[in-house]
Amino acid sequence: PGGGVGGGGGGGGGGEGHRAGPGGVGHAGPKDGGEHGARAPPPPRPPPRELAQARWPEPGDGPPPPLPGFLHSPFAPLVAAVAGRCLDRRPGGPAAAGTRCAVVLVSAAGDRPSATHVRSTVAAGGRVGPLFFFQSVPNSVAGQVAARWGLTGPVVCLSPTGDPRADAVAEGELLLYDGDADEALLVLIDEAPDATPTGAVAVLLGGGDSQ
Repeated sequence: PGGGVGGGGGGGGGGEGHRAGPGGVGHAGPKDGGEHGARAPPPPRPPPRELAQARWPEPGDGPPPPLPGFLHSPFAPLVAAVAGRCLDRRPGGPAAAGTRCAVVLVSAAGDRPSATHVRSTVAAGGRVGPLFFFQSVPNSVAGQVAARWGLTGPVVCLSPTGDPRADAVAEGELLLYDGDADEALLVLIDEAPDATPTGAVAVLLGGGDSQ
């Protein structure tokens, strides 16, 4: 975007930002010999709106319900449980048909209990169950959430480099304002010092004042 790059060869027009043609001479800019005038900065974007939020556990919760197809670890059940709870709290009920909702899963270590189980089983000469190869990829449960709820936006998994919530919101904003999604479901995994998942937070974002 931005009017900076034009065709490689000749061409008429008022000449802003065209690359040099085959003969090596680019088009001149405005009348002053090619210097571009200052452009006005784009208007600030409205911040995304928080439509709903949920945690697991909340008061009265036990372990998350088992998730078919996922074994041994609380990671995937936590993601599915908190995502479903957050989507259930969306104001006005389910999104309108055609609304593209992205899923952004944020975890520093991924499904560490499953990875540890696979490593120890292999080290002992045991046989690893085939489902572990599926669930060892964090986006497998993110995709399961998208399929279960009919979410048709992108699926993204992040390992945060700074504050996990800030990284999640930044990714959600990028998806919303680049036009890849109309809403973004952020799921952040809480982890113990040994990387065992202990809980999760989910936030549903909409696209600011445009929604």
